[in-house]
Parts: sequence; structure tokens; C-alpha cells
Amino acid sequence: MLDRKYILDHLDAVRTNCGNRGVSCELDRLVELESQRREKLVAVQELNRQANEVSKSIGKASSPEEREQRKEEGRRLREAKDKAQTDHDALDAEALTIQKTVPNMAHDAAPVGVDDKANLEVRKGKHAPRALGFKAKDHVELGQDLDLIDFEGGARTTGAGFYFLKNEGVLLELALQQYAVQQLRARGFTVTTTPDLARDEILEGIGFMPRGPETQVYSIAESDLSLVGTAEITLGGLYSGHTFESEDLPLKLCGISHCYRTEAGAAGRASKGLYRVHQFTKIEMFAYSLPDQSDAVLEEFCQIECDLFDGLGIPYRVVDTATGDLGGPAYRKYDLEAWMPGRGDAGEYGEVTSTSNCTDYQARRLNCRYKVKGEKGTKFIHTLNGTAVAVSRAMIAVMENGQQADGSIVVPEALRPWVGMDVIGPKA
Repeated sequence: MLDRKYILDHLDAVRTNCGNRGVSCELDRLVELESQRREKLVAVQELNRQANEVSKSIGKASSPEEREQRKEEGRRLREAKDKAQTDHDALDAEALTIQKTVPNMAHDAAPVGVDDKANLEVRKGKHAPRALGFKAKDHVELGQDLDLIDFEGGARTTGAGFYFLKNEGVLLELALQQYAVQQLRARGFTVTTTPDLARDEILEGIGFMPRGPETQVYSIAESDLSLVGTAEITLGGLYSGHTFESEDLPLKLCGISHCYRTEAGAAGRASKGLYRVHQFTKIEMFAYSLPDQSDAVLEEFCQIECDLFDGLGIPYRVVDTATGDLGGPAYRKYDLEAWMPGRGDAGEYGEVTSTSNCTDYQARRLNCRYKVKGEKGTKFIHTLNGTAVAVSRAMIAVMENGQQADGSIVVPEALRPWVGMDVIGPKA
């Protein structure tokens, strides 16, 4: 979250930022509450001072009656101080609730717009979309023809939006995981597998809404646990309440996890098949950095995503995400959109990864800090996240771009050591 003093000192800029993001926040009420809270704090301090003075004077009373009067006065002042403290804490709690709804400030260069239509293309990959010379199939048809994906079985077993991977489909998923993990290990990331569950306070700290009518999170009844929609949640929670030594930063983590999302209201032609499902596997990048490192780490994460998809031979473009599509914690975000020949009538780009710099927005909520040797005090750290490979969407790009006229799929060379074949063809 944003620092409360920053919000109050830069109210016009914060108000403009909220408007650019399409977010409504009770900023005027926050100003009112903070004014009242400060008044109550002054009252608490003054009552406490008076109570201490009376306490010190009790021993100097000239008679038992005067001593009892001073004791009674001390009790009255302490009760008034406690009441003022209770009022102060209630005002602070209400102000904090509003403060948590205020989104992060956006980077000056982020395109201003209410949705992804305002995203700005900043680069393209090494590979251009291939002229197929035949009508492209989408991944749903390819998966059915080659017996790689069973959506009907997933729906029967669990419900719409779930699926079984089969045969070489399983090998492709495992190969994409190995490919991403080995690339990240070589770049100095610490590889982890993370829990699929996290406490709600961690989800809230990262910026997710675990409960409520608009949530996209599966929550566990009669507990404070929810299924994670990304390993960003668990990797961010890993060091909540921790103070780093500045020389140990940046710390770069790779998290392998299942991801669960309700995807409420997400139906549509572009969301069919594997593109928007309730469960998938993802390889996530996460970094804790010093404030002056985070811009460079964001560019590094974006380059890693580009390198991964260049290595798979997938055409893509990178967009600088518009303010209305950033999400509350993000200061700046890049989306990588892969070319999907089977999408739409003539192929379309579809988002497959994203990477965000969240500055100290999450760190304030999770109380994650750093200290510099020889300096007093601690400061809030910066956090960043990025998708290395969301397996389900990466599989769409691999299958559709690798399809051949005979219905087979050419396996990207980078995945062949794990898939064990060059081409996935029809079953005999």
C-alpha cells in the first residue's frame, strides 16, 4: 500500500492516479479520518502527560484526603486517556481500510487508458508469424485429434474449466517446466516448489482479495486459508516480516506451483480451451530488491520472458500495460503476448506472461524491510514478479505455431530432450 503521509502530501497526484486506473477510493474520507486521528493522538499524549504529573505528586500530598483526591484524579485521567486511545485506534483502523484500497502510483511512462486497448507495443520477438498455407486449427481441435487433452473428462470429473492432459500433452507440460527451471537456475534464481495454499493475510498483503463477492480466489471453508492463483503469493509471503541485509539483494526466486482461479465472468471465444482455466501449473519469478535496483530487475525479468519464448520459436510482442489494466500493486507492468494462429479468424496475439514492479506496495503490507550496514533504521524493500511459463497458455502457443498440414505438431527443439520426439503425430 502507499504510505499514508505520501497520500496526504500528494493528494492531487494520488487522485489523478486513481482516475487513470479506473479506481474509486474514499480519499476525502481518509483526509477527514487522519485529521481526527491526529487530534485524538494529541489528546492521548496530553492526558497521559497529566496523569503522569498527578502520579508523581501523590507522594507530596499534605494530607490523606489530598492524597486520595490526587489518586482519584489520576484514575480519571487514565480512564480518559484509555477512552481517547480507543477512539484513536478506531479512527486509525478505518483509515487503514481505505488506505489499503488506494492503488500504487503508476510509472510516468505507463500508457494512460482504462483497459488493455490502450496498451503500447514496445517490441516484437525474433520470430515472425509463419504463413501456414492451410487453415489453422486451434489447440482444442489439435488436442482432440492427437489425444493430448480431454476437456470432457475434466468437466465430468470436476466441472467446466478443468481438463486432463494425456500422452504427449503430459510430456509437453513437463518439458515446459524443465525448460523454464533450467533457464532460471542458470541465471542465478533459487528454485522452489511452493505450497498451493496460503493464509488470507498473505493474499491480502500481496494485493489479492481472498473473500467477498468479487474475489477470483478459491477459499477453504472454516479456515483462514485460500488456494493460490500464483506463486507470487507464496514467494511474497516467504519473507513477510523479514529484514534483509542490503548486500544480500536482489534475491531472485523461482517458484513452481499449481494455480487456482475462479475466472468468474471470463467466458468467451478468446477464453476457450486452455486459455482461461481454473487450474494450471506455472513457473513464477519473484525478486526482493533495493529501491534503486527494481527498475533494472523489471527489465531483466522482461528479457528473460522474451528469451524463453524466442528459444521456443514462438512469435510474440511485448506491451507496456495501460494504467487501467495494471492491477493495484503494480507500478509498471509488461505483458508478453504470443501469436496464436488458431485464435480468431486469422490468428491473434494472446497474453502468455507478464512481469510487474510493485515497488514497496506489497512490502508495506507484509512488513518486509532491509537495512544498510552502518546506518540506523530499516526501509521497505521493493518486490517484483514475472511469469516465466504459465504452462497451459504456453502449450497453446507451442501447439498452434508448431502445427503442420498433416495435423501433426513439430516440437520446439528446446523441448525435445524432455519430450523425447521431434514431432507429435496421430496415434496409430
